[in-house]
Amino acid sequence: MAVNAKSTQGFVPIKEVRDGIVILKDGGVRAILMASSVNLSLKSADEQRATIAQFQSFLNSLEFSTQIVIQSRRLDIRPYLLTLETRMKDQLEPLLKVQTREYIEFIRSFTEQVNIMTKNFFIVVPYSTPAISPEGGIMQFLGMSKKSGKTGDKKGDALIDFEEKRSQLEQRTSIVSDGLSRIGVRTVMLGTEEVIELFYKTFNPGDTSQGVALPGKESEGDANKQPKQ
Repeated sequence: MAVNAKSTQGFVPIKEVRDGIVILKDGGVRAILMASSVNLSLKSADEQRATIAQFQSFLNSLEFSTQIVIQSRRLDIRPYLLTLETRMKDQLEPLLKVQTREYIEFIRSFTEQVNIMTKNFFIVVPYSTPAISPEGGIMQFLGMSKKSGKTGDKKGDALIDFEEKRSQLEQRTSIVSDGLSRIGVRTVMLGTEEVIELFYKTFNPGDTSQGVALPGKESEGDANKQPKQ
């Protein structure tokens, strides 16, 4: 009996990633911002209340939906250990070489007993074109580009459509970035490589490779550290 097997990509609603913008199969676009964290435990009670109130005000000011994603993964300590082993081999002082070896063994045994996690914080900003926008009117309904005034130029229409969506998406990401900056949260929009890496690790959770270094990463062991301003 024949079985209609679908590839994994068939279940992923992503058409492509262009200039850091995720283009969905339904025509919608998404921008992904990586955000830093704010350690409320280091703030006074008044500062905590003010920060929470500012965040609440930011959420209430948004006229579009957003998604906040927290991604936790086990820290891959292997690159750090390889660096230490290289330095140990280059070390000329016998005592320092012994101390480095003992330190490597301590780090290795400690990380085997305790799961050290890294956390990344993401803001997903969406935009989808209305079925018939006021700007497009009857021309959009007939499949005609308002700027070109003709039909059939699919590549040109697709490019114009993407640029219009990009413009709207940039306005929304600017609103989110400005709002979060008021409470001390720094944001940066992910580029194409970072977006691809993010989705790869999302669909391949067993892969512990570090890949591209992303801004805003912190480990749970750094919970007592003041975030950089």
